[in-house]
Amino acid sequence: MLEFIQLLNQRYQTVLSQSGNEAVKSAYQQRIDQLIFTEAFIRKGQLLNAAPKQPLQMTVVGPTQAGKSSLVNVLLNSDDAGVSPLAGYTIHPQGFCLGVNVNDCSGLQRYFGRFQQLQKNAIPRDRHDCYSLTETTADSALLPDGVLWDTPDFDSIDSAVYREGVIRAMVLADIIILVVSKEKYADQSVWDIMATLEGLHQPTVICLNKLSEGSESLLLESLKQKWQLTRQDAFPEVVPLYYQKDTGVPLWPTAQQALLKDLAGKVDHQRQARLEQDLLQKHWQTWLEPVIAEHHAQKDWQELVNEAIRQAVGNYQRDYLNHPHHYETFQQALAELLTLLEIPGLAGVLTGARKVLTWPARQIMKLGRKRLHIADSSQEIIILKQIAEHVLIQLADRLLDNSEEGQQRLWWKEFSSLLRRQRQSILQDFSAAAKIYHLDFQQDVEQTAQDLYLKLQEQPLLLNSLRVTRVTTDAAAIALTVHMGGIGVHDLVFAPAMLAVTSLLAESAIGGYMHKVEHDLKQHQLKTVKQALFVDNLGLKLLALPEQLSRLHHFNISPGQVQAAEHQLIEKRHGLRLL
Repeated sequence: MLEFIQLLNQRYQTVLSQSGNEAVKSAYQQRIDQLIFTEAFIRKGQLLNAAPKQPLQMTVVGPTQAGKSSLVNVLLNSDDAGVSPLAGYTIHPQGFCLGVNVNDCSGLQRYFGRFQQLQKNAIPRDRHDCYSLTETTADSALLPDGVLWDTPDFDSIDSAVYREGVIRAMVLADIIILVVSKEKYADQSVWDIMATLEGLHQPTVICLNKLSEGSESLLLESLKQKWQLTRQDAFPEVVPLYYQKDTGVPLWPTAQQALLKDLAGKVDHQRQARLEQDLLQKHWQTWLEPVIAEHHAQKDWQELVNEAIRQAVGNYQRDYLNHPHHYETFQQALAELLTLLEIPGLAGVLTGARKVLTWPARQIMKLGRKRLHIADSSQEIIILKQIAEHVLIQLADRLLDNSEEGQQRLWWKEFSSLLRRQRQSILQDFSAAAKIYHLDFQQDVEQTAQDLYLKLQEQPLLLNSLRVTRVTTDAAAIALTVHMGGIGVHDLVFAPAMLAVTSLLAESAIGGYMHKVEHDLKQHQLKTVKQALFVDNLGLKLLALPEQLSRLHHFNISPGQVQAAEHQLIEKRHGLRLL
């Protein structure tokens, strides 16, 4: 699941980075934050599974200049956190280990993933994929042993570049310490963050900073209303922090000195798996919305291709197999039969020779002049090429229509451009495949001639009559001419010898058998062309085109990948129910 969330996040960021996506910018950025948030929470679950006795993690969060770093120093009873009057001074998550060793936090490197752990003073300000851990020897009366995290703001203009670090530090927290000032507590960015964190059920405390005497009651009531409008859980305890003119740092109330230590007792890691499941279920359909839309477009494309292939097969059957003038394959079989109508004794030799031909020998024969001529001059090849061109023209028109109306117009528009670029290559591949098929199918033509000849041997009188017909007409010359490539098979249909042989066969005792052989040959030819050319060649190439769409503008996550992730989601849910 973690890998799928990372893939989805990466595709969202890639698509969003392209120009022309202003319409979805806000929604996609929100989903990216949610995906980073979820990835971090899954990583936290892995961290807890690997080492359940992790040090307590406490994270201070808040908007710019709310006084986060100053409060961190108050809580630590030190000046370890850097403080500046300038906004955006802290831009990396900074962890301070109180009562624990840095080595006890070794699992955090895996949690932070691509983020690198560096010394606090050694982190370059132009790198935002870093965090620091520092051991402090301060004696704090306010904190339990654990790691206290100081975080960058989440609401400034520059926060977009280091926002991921903020999210990771917040999700890691066992206790959230929200710091807001009287100027910032009502900002929508604050409550957007708190709404996102609600699903983690982290014990929370709100520090209302920079108060002046007499203003706290009104602010507390307003703060409570904001919380209740945003979240369903109970309003947490609020720590009022008054501004100290002499020191410039807030003063933690004595009455709430044990607050954070008490909250530490409410941390419950046993719910981690259930909370992960709830978080995934909450956002799953929204995250997959553009992916599913692409799947629908791909399904529509598959239906277009399947219908075009169905029509192409029908056109082949109509314009070639069932056409009285174009169909030539059975005439090729009859031409082969003419070569078998030799004088007694010679036919058996020729038949035996054909039976003992090995496969390599047959392959070599394909390279001969006869078969190359048959492919080059074939009416079937001409018709197949015309049908393929018609399929691509038909599909191009449908793509153009879809790019101008309906959903996923951008997908269809780019797909139309892709088909236009690939058109010539697809036609060339189809032409080459058609020629290979046509040459290979000559073996079936020869076999049909053999079957007819064997059947004729059962009728000696008819066989002799055909031999006489062959001798007394120009059949021998025509057969030789066909073999040498001097006449096309289409022309053979109207040759006197072929007309005589065909008429004699049709009117003979094996006339019914001849029609059956012709019908079987057509059916076999139809099945072969459909599978080898229209399904396995043209169809597969067209159906594979969506995989070539730019990953810069489209998610290109397959239905199989989504199904595998959803299967994990279902398995996990059922497992949790059993528990």
